[in-house]
Amino acid sequence: MTTDGRQLINAGKVPLVAPEVLSEIIATASDIALFIGPDMRVVSVLVNPGHRSYGQLSGWEGKLLTSLLTTESAEKFERRFAEMTQKRRAQVQVELNHVDQTRWEFPVRYALHLMETDGSILMLGRDLRPIAEVQQQLVSAQLALERDYEAQREADTRYRVIMEVTRDPIMLVSAASGRIADLSPAAAALMGGSRAELTGASIAQEFDGRRRSELLEALGGLAAPGTTGPIEVQARRSQLRLNVHSTVFRAAGERILLCQLAVMDGARGTSDELAENLSRLFHEGVDGVVFTDAEGVIKAANEAFLNLTDAASMSIVRGRSLADFLVRGAVDLRMLIDNVKRTGTMRVYSTRLTTDFSGQVDVEISASWLNDRPKPVLGLIIRDARRADALRRSVAGSPDSNARDMVSLVGSSTLRDIVAETTDVIEKMCIETALELTRNNRVAAAELLSLSRQSLYVKLRKFGLINKDEE
Repeated sequence: MTTDGRQLINAGKVPLVAPEVLSEIIATASDIALFIGPDMRVVSVLVNPGHRSYGQLSGWEGKLLTSLLTTESAEKFERRFAEMTQKRRAQVQVELNHVDQTRWEFPVRYALHLMETDGSILMLGRDLRPIAEVQQQLVSAQLALERDYEAQREADTRYRVIMEVTRDPIMLVSAASGRIADLSPAAAALMGGSRAELTGASIAQEFDGRRRSELLEALGGLAAPGTTGPIEVQARRSQLRLNVHSTVFRAAGERILLCQLAVMDGARGTSDELAENLSRLFHEGVDGVVFTDAEGVIKAANEAFLNLTDAASMSIVRGRSLADFLVRGAVDLRMLIDNVKRTGTMRVYSTRLTTDFSGQVDVEISASWLNDRPKPVLGLIIRDARRADALRRSVAGSPDSNARDMVSLVGSSTLRDIVAETTDVIEKMCIETALELTRNNRVAAAELLSLSRQSLYVKLRKFGLINKDEE
């Protein structure tokens, strides 16, 4: 206590401590304590009584401190000591690695305290080996995770490559959700779709006449002991009769059905032969064949269509709108799509194709709307009308009745009257054809003929093609 009643420590003063007590305090306050003389030799070594891992270090006394450190630590100590003396700092911290006679190293974090009286140094150290061990464990765990991650990546890559190149039609189905987790391209071909379309789809919806619970129970029952024979199903998209063998296994706690597909006897031969014939007809046929999506974007076309449009390759055509190749562009395309969606088919639609070199070709188009799939497709057969016209003229062998009628007017009517009458006949024929193609949709017929709606109605009245009740 001071004269004013304050504690000595609170007053900024420390009471005198006996030397033997001070040594004990320093030893227990740190794991290891070194007292270094002005000549940088170890004067005294104090080891915490509760920290016996250092062993007996009394042999350090009298030795140079730098001889007890690794080369890197000795250089680090000299730099920090010079910094402390130059900047007159009473205390700094430094991490040093000690080395004994057996070359065994152990790290210690020291707090250096400079004694201003004679330049001695008190070094209070904490053993860093527990921290180093934890860090080493973390590094080992990280390396193990990296090895596991690389092994998983390798396994995933092998799985994807096997699923992509295998010729066996196999399919993985989640027993809990009943959805297709993955399948091979061969299995997707048998089911009539692509891997992207079928992945995630409900397996019960891909087979006709099968409820989800019934189908999953049947597939799971195939894996039971004593069960013989596959189950028979019919794919909804391809309409193929398939045999399904299944095996049940668990992965990450989830039951998975490994289904092996096979075409029933007799179905594969017919299907393969038909598919081969259709493929050859598509590639080698004389008429152009084009498949587009619901918006008219070309998905596939054969060589005959490329010849009609003078396109260099399929890559130039795929992804473009069919309107780019029709002389009336979007009007022709909308006419085709609207009529085909409404009726399902269109037998003959006469128009002209434009080529990549600004040429034009008269064609006749037949179209079908294939909507028995998630993404409907418009299929078109495009025929060169020039060959058909030449054939019709050669078979007829004489001018048609309209031509004979016009020839018979020569001599009995003026040229102006003959031309006027011929113009009326052609106008009436064109308007009737446009109304037939558009199913009597007069707005669409006006666009097809490049007329305004009012002009079309005037001509309809002129040729008696409209009733008064319809006006």
